[in-house]
Amino acid sequence: MNIYVTHPTGNSNVRAILEAFNQQGILSGYATTIAPDRNASYLKLLPYKIRTELLRRNFDIPGEMITTFPMLELARLLFPKLGLKSLVKHEKGLASIDAVYKNLDLKVANTLERMHHSKNIDFVYAYEDGALATFTVAKKLGIKCIYDLPIAYWEFSKKLLEEEADRLPDWAPTLGGGILDSPAKLKRKTMELHLADVVVGPGSFVLDSLPIGIKSKKIIMSPFGSPLSYTHLKLKESKNSKLRVLFVGGMGQRKGLGDLFNAIKKLNRVDVELIVMGTLLTDMSFYRKEFSSFTYEPGRSHQEVLDLMGTCDVFCLPSIVEGRALVMQEAMSRGLPLIITPNTGGADLVIEGLTGFMVPIRSPEKIAEKIEWFANNRNKVLEMGNLARLHAEKYTWSAYGNKIVSEIRNMSHLNY
Repeated sequence: MNIYVTHPTGNSNVRAILEAFNQQGILSGYATTIAPDRNASYLKLLPYKIRTELLRRNFDIPGEMITTFPMLELARLLFPKLGLKSLVKHEKGLASIDAVYKNLDLKVANTLERMHHSKNIDFVYAYEDGALATFTVAKKLGIKCIYDLPIAYWEFSKKLLEEEADRLPDWAPTLGGGILDSPAKLKRKTMELHLADVVVGPGSFVLDSLPIGIKSKKIIMSPFGSPLSYTHLKLKESKNSKLRVLFVGGMGQRKGLGDLFNAIKKLNRVDVELIVMGTLLTDMSFYRKEFSSFTYEPGRSHQEVLDLMGTCDVFCLPSIVEGRALVMQEAMSRGLPLIITPNTGGADLVIEGLTGFMVPIRSPEKIAEKIEWFANNRNKVLEMGNLARLHAEKYTWSAYGNKIVSEIRNMSHLNY
């Protein structure tokens, strides 16, 4: 069995897949945009932020297994630094993330027949928005198609986000692609899913969002892994210090930030501090108008994000729609109990009252109620944080990858 993987940027779950396939001897290759050698001399010539971004694109598989198509992705990273933001505009920009996904998809499709003959490829493993051309050619060659869907299916997501635009119209500009995707892009997503033989998702929230007819396909559910946790937790400074509630993510209503702001305003407690770390999706003046008293922390390296988490008490992510937000398990690994909605994809992470609390979507009142509980029960925060850390440790990246390998191997109806 030989599997060829393609993804434009790589991330923790892609790395886990590559490592699992490589360890099992079934990885025939990986196509991406950028995978630099850490010692490459040209890296020293690049701006610091771009160099740092590129150095994150390393993969622990043999270099000869990796094929790169870097030009468009390099342009996407560079153009905003040159003030050319229009060139990376959603869908329409020459070097938009949509263009990067489509370009890699076409490059892989154009070389798939040759690779199939030289490497005897049995499966292609591709991700949402970057699979259509690859799957179309794969079908002609008799190659099976595995589709990784990291977030709830677009029809389900779009309905929820359009409801949000009506419920909180001031926050509509922060909803992004969920309501802005063109009919052509949505058609691509639909065609990708229909071409797939196998659908992989990180949890029941994503897989339950699939259309009924698609659920007859082979479905694989495997939860993401957690980062290594602290072996011990720091003692909180004092039960008289402020309760530090942390939000991390794109600063929009898809992740429920408007509801969190409203919850904190309802509480109106001087002993609760809201820390928001993430990407601005509109002008800062908008957020300050909605709630002026939060502490903003700009984006930073992954390790620095984990360090920030270690200074906080509770993690809150009241998302309207996600796949399975990795940031939840990262926060738990740093000893933070959770306040989340089921739509984060992390319902299994909450042992109610022990590792945190589950709240309904669109419920600032319930969010406020749980934050107030933590503020009134400071002596419970450290204990719950430790339980959260221990619970997160049960989810490993090796288990994530190995579950997918095992399920693929056991697909008797695909003759494996």
